[in-house]
Amino acid sequence: MPQTLASRLLDSLLPLLDDLARDLPTDERYRRLLNACHAVVPSDAIALLRLEQDVLVPVAVLGLRHDTLGRRFAVAEHPRLAAILQSTEPVRFDADSPLPDPYDGLVEGHRGHLPIHDCLGCTLWLDDRPWGVLTLDTLDRARFGPIDPPTVASLSRLAAATVKAVERVAQLAHHAEEGHLLAEQFRASAQQLQAPELVGQSPAFRRLLAEIDTVAHSDLTVLIQGETGTGKELVAQMLHAHSARHDRPLITLNCAALPDHLVESELFGHVRGAFSGAHQDRSGRFELAHQGTLLLDEIGELPLPMQAKLLRVLQTGQLQRVGSDLDRRVDVRILAATNRDLADAVRRGRFRADLYHRLSVYPLQVPPLRERGRDVLLLAGFFLEQIRLRLRVRNLRLSSAAQAALLAYDWPGNVRELEHLLGRAALKALARQGRSTAVLTLDLPELDLDGGPAAVAAAPPAPQQGLAAAPPPPDEPLRDSVARLQRERIQDALARHDQNWAAAARSLGLHAANLHRLAARLGLKPAAG
Repeated sequence: MPQTLASRLLDSLLPLLDDLARDLPTDERYRRLLNACHAVVPSDAIALLRLEQDVLVPVAVLGLRHDTLGRRFAVAEHPRLAAILQSTEPVRFDADSPLPDPYDGLVEGHRGHLPIHDCLGCTLWLDDRPWGVLTLDTLDRARFGPIDPPTVASLSRLAAATVKAVERVAQLAHHAEEGHLLAEQFRASAQQLQAPELVGQSPAFRRLLAEIDTVAHSDLTVLIQGETGTGKELVAQMLHAHSARHDRPLITLNCAALPDHLVESELFGHVRGAFSGAHQDRSGRFELAHQGTLLLDEIGELPLPMQAKLLRVLQTGQLQRVGSDLDRRVDVRILAATNRDLADAVRRGRFRADLYHRLSVYPLQVPPLRERGRDVLLLAGFFLEQIRLRLRVRNLRLSSAAQAALLAYDWPGNVRELEHLLGRAALKALARQGRSTAVLTLDLPELDLDGGPAAVAAAPPAPQQGLAAAPPPPDEPLRDSVARLQRERIQDALARHDQNWAAAARSLGLHAANLHRLAARLGLKPAAG
């Protein structure tokens, strides 16, 4: 006898209750919640989104592309999501609904616009406040028709209860690690400010966030190191936003953007008549940052004579404006950022050793994008949603080949390069496909990544029997080259892992289910099971 919806709901609830006693990551708890929702109401795509002011942030998805987690859905721009939030009851949108679907083009394994689908959505309420929404989509026009509203309401209550339990567990863990008082201070600070958002889930990114959380609450000087375009200034903003000085100014000085003769005045200020053009007294960046934070960006470019004067201020907390003998005391937390190897600069005599040690009380390394794995797709989703709003197009997505190319590319310009590349690609796609296109798709020709198809493969498979890998045919279409190189990568990974598909998927940075789908599309026969 087939199960009723009520019995499926009960069967799904019990494992979630058991999970509360287990030590599971938050994202795994949310993933299990979506699996439970799918068991109750089978769907092609399910998403859990948290409401942050007027923006819905995906925290878990099932059946949607990975880059969906990096997108941010402004409620005002998405009428379906707005309608769900405005209703106290579950909302259904059938296939004839004129309202655009925010997930068009984002369903995993489906290309282009979704002309026929059925949608459900409900607001999750925690302590009488909307926490976020749960959405369910299906490609079947009538899938949700027979589902009675009380069952959907029960499902939403199940989801809300799970979310509340997850947040309580996370709070308890945080209290145990950091102490109750520190956690309360952190939450109070987070509510009072609009902290910058860093997007990612990779192990390298999580380590960075953990270090930020460790040092943000102190007054230690932090040296933020990383390649150009990794987001060092965003890291500095987050350090300030989560510090006890968050309600005071964060002042920035780019040490590489000023002529040598102006650096001292910019840092320490000047008095009237100190030099030609000094018509009145002027405060420097240190005074402007009093009781706040001063970010010295590109600190490695600071001239050697200025390094000695900066060191004195850091040591004594006192400065003199240019042209004045009067000492002024300042209370400033220093953050410094550089893309240079300052330790090497010290060895070469280009940077003072004593200043280096004063600045690097807590060195913080921002990982390059090439070490962040699938964070590339999350960041791409984040930027694509911003670009979609600027270009005023309905939906903007990456083709599967484009996603593979982004994952394989080396990103010498890091996150900044990714943002600019996607902006250019969107403009090219708009010019080629037209504004009337339901889903604007970015493909390899729009990305125009350096290295072409070779970049998609990242590295060619090892030559067999001492023979060099065969070059591609000179007239092979680009799409065929990409497919051939993907096929070779999968075959090589399977060979290295004794046909273990799970291990091969891990080595390729893919989920096993996604690898099986890709292999099937490429004509490779997956192993049974």
